[in-house]
Amino acid sequence: MDFLRPSTLDDALAAKAAHPDAVPIAGGTDVMVELNFDRRRPSVLLDLTRIGGLAEWGRDGDALRIGAGVTYRRIIDELGATVPGLAMAARTVGSPQIRNRGTVGGNLGTASPAGDAHPSLLAGEAEVELASLRGVRRVPVAGFFVGPRRSVAAPDELITAVLLTPGRGVQQFAKVGTRNAMVIAVCSFALSLDPSRRRVGTGIGSAAPTPLRASAAEDFLAGELAWQAPAELSDAVVDRFGELVAAAASPIDDVRGTAAYRRRALSVLARRTLRWAWAAYRMGPST
Repeated sequence: MDFLRPSTLDDALAAKAAHPDAVPIAGGTDVMVELNFDRRRPSVLLDLTRIGGLAEWGRDGDALRIGAGVTYRRIIDELGATVPGLAMAARTVGSPQIRNRGTVGGNLGTASPAGDAHPSLLAGEAEVELASLRGVRRVPVAGFFVGPRRSVAAPDELITAVLLTPGRGVQQFAKVGTRNAMVIAVCSFALSLDPSRRRVGTGIGSAAPTPLRASAAEDFLAGELAWQAPAELSDAVVDRFGELVAAAASPIDDVRGTAAYRRRALSVLARRTLRWAWAAYRMGPST
């Protein structure tokens, strides 16, 4: 196994073009597990830790651009008020040691259906920035995943950033597991309420071959919410939203839970996060 350690993004892209099968590594929280258990034996490892720009975040027009090397800990500490849904998800990732090393870029790179960051990125209509020697492109995260652990990223491309529009209303995230952290989610759910556009965003994790949105649930709820004069939600609206979220999933039975349990749990998570988010919206901005 060869180990390449470029110091600039241009050098990294050149290395990826020359070695399309090279596996990028930054935090290593996924890659090293696969190596240690001999589940993967790539011919080339491409270390990205020396490329400082990947660990930066900042404004890009109206969007917030988060470099692929920004860790979960920094998202919690530095961006918790700006992208609260993603920060909530980050708090459930692994242990403090894992959060100090793991990155959203790495989470996207594995393209796991159970990736903790994915539901919040879906709910927030994020874009994934992909770079190669051919140029840079941005892909809506809803179209990024194409199958279990597969994405639209080409063999010569690297994930360089994720982009989110900050300050869009109220956001929530919740997941079901045998404990709150240091566990792969049985299922997870993210919700975003954007009153400026009267839009509802959702994200479902670990309940289909890929992370996905519950589009029918989004459309239903956006038409039912009293955005201008927010009254208490009826049980009928909350229950119907939960049903539509569960119906959007296509879970399987595995060692972590049955398909029926996942559907039931998603309905519960959808109802809970909706009540939490709507209560926060009705209270208005904190002073």
